[in-house]
Amino acid sequence: MAPIAVGDSLPDGTLSYFDAENKLQQVSIHSLAAGKQVILFGVPGAFTPTCSLKHVPGFIEKAAEFKSKGINEIICISVNDPFVMKAWAKTYPENKDVKFLADGSATYIHNLGLQLDLSEKGLGTRSKRFALLVDNLKVKAANIEQGGEFTVSSADDILKAML
Repeated sequence: MAPIAVGDSLPDGTLSYFDAENKLQQVSIHSLAAGKQVILFGVPGAFTPTCSLKHVPGFIEKAAEFKSKGINEIICISVNDPFVMKAWAKTYPENKDVKFLADGSATYIHNLGLQLDLSEKGLGTRSKRFALLVDNLKVKAANIEQGGEFTVSSADDILKAML
């Protein structure tokens, strides 16, 4: 499957998270994105250095700026289970706007065509690092990294795409 690209419709899929009452929930991407402007960004793994120290913090730090530009949701997806995503989210106590969603079996990442085989490193199938700007389920920007790079998918890169 070809990677998702500008002009494509965002496919639906179901992801998992723990709500404020610590109950496991399922949510469809379309329920979060239909009729809204959203940023959907993916990382290879929770607690990994680039993801934890650069990618996620950038979106948390720029959340107010995104909201002021009409972004309704900022969603982080990783191929991890919801328990790991919950624990990872707790490491960002200042976060009020980024939702951490789990794609435990990489099903949604495969639907996006953004899977990354890290079996040689003992990590199995993961997500490529990416950031999508989506308006009412249409992809307006698709910033997809190659390998383990972090050169086009930062919060600042998405802000530039919004100009």
